[in-house]
Amino acid sequence: MWNYQMWPTDSDMLSKFAKHSTIVGIIMAILGILAIVYPFVGSLFTLAFVAWLMIFGGFVAAFSTAKTNPQDWLGWFKAFILVLTGGLMIFKPAVGIQALGLVLAIYFLLDAFGGFAMGALMRPAKGWWLWTLNGLFSLILAVIFLASWINVVETAWLIGIFVGISLLFDGIVLLFMGSQLKKAATEA
Repeated sequence: MWNYQMWPTDSDMLSKFAKHSTIVGIIMAILGILAIVYPFVGSLFTLAFVAWLMIFGGFVAAFSTAKTNPQDWLGWFKAFILVLTGGLMIFKPAVGIQALGLVLAIYFLLDAFGGFAMGALMRPAKGWWLWTLNGLFSLILAVIFLASWINVVETAWLIGIFVGISLLFDGIVLLFMGSQLKKAATEA
């Protein structure tokens, strides 16, 4: 974990961090706004992204098993399960959205914990409360998700909206961090 005291002190490195934090923050905020405006499209893109990651991970696991220990049935089983699950998510999106809804509820719980932890670590620094606020929003999103993930249409809508909100707030925090790093770079 890092905190504000671990930021580099030389001006070039701070400028690079500021630039990249700002760029990533803008991209995340734009993607978040698009997912909020078009929640079903955002949901399907999220589902497709996760499904293709699983399929790719399955092929990597199969390649690794073939190269390191072809007799390892657990390695082959893992590869098979990853490819099968990713394929099911693509070809049966309703089931995939339900599963993804539960996974995202867990993600938002973990993101909330991370936001609260970063807020605590950054506490003396200016803007520490943004991390805590980000954690609070993630916790609220997780509770709402857990309360209503059974309905497929509702879950699809929630995935798009909530992923959008999370991306938007992460983008805002990164933009703020970029501006703070830029100020620190000019002072260094």
